[in-house]
Amino acid sequence: MRKGWVIAVAATAVVSGCGKDGPASDASSAPTAPSVSSPGAARRIAVTSPAYADAGTIPRRYTCDGENVSPPLAVNGVPAQAVSLALLLQDPDAPHGTFTHWLAWDIDPHTTHLTAGEHPAGAAEGRNGFGGTGYGGPCPPRGDRPHRYVLTVYAADRRPGLALTATPDDLRQALSGHTLAKGTLTGRYGR
Repeated sequence: MRKGWVIAVAATAVVSGCGKDGPASDASSAPTAPSVSSPGAARRIAVTSPAYADAGTIPRRYTCDGENVSPPLAVNGVPAQAVSLALLLQDPDAPHGTFTHWLAWDIDPHTTHLTAGEHPAGAAEGRNGFGGTGYGGPCPPRGDRPHRYVLTVYAADRRPGLALTATPDDLRQALSGHTLAKGTLTGRYGR
């Protein structure tokens, strides 16, 4: 297996950002259309984590209340013809609209897993809702019901060629008609 992804904490992120205790969410990154895949792209990528099960609770270590490092991930079922991978982590339950916690693209398609807290090697990472780049962990408002954090991994037949200022909508548009497969992992976290 190839270790290729390494994710780090966004150095300047304000960790209380997706709730009422921090900056306003990035409403500009709220999805305006469902995720787009190429016609006939029925293939699924398996996205899992040894830290939590799908629909399970994200451990505190990976949130603004802990070390705020990305969780370990495993990716399986990427089509052989994929040229690159992209990922998007969003909180659709944020009070001011969908909040982006992580946006990365141009990830090596042979990547099969990530270790906790590492950057994807050679990948581009866009701005998260905290105003920094890279991973910014779950940080819902205190007292809210647990929020959902949806991590989507896309396998594409080309590199998206985006600027570092790209938004989730820019990524979805660049992948439109070029997504070979995708998969999701959803975690929950409340404070």
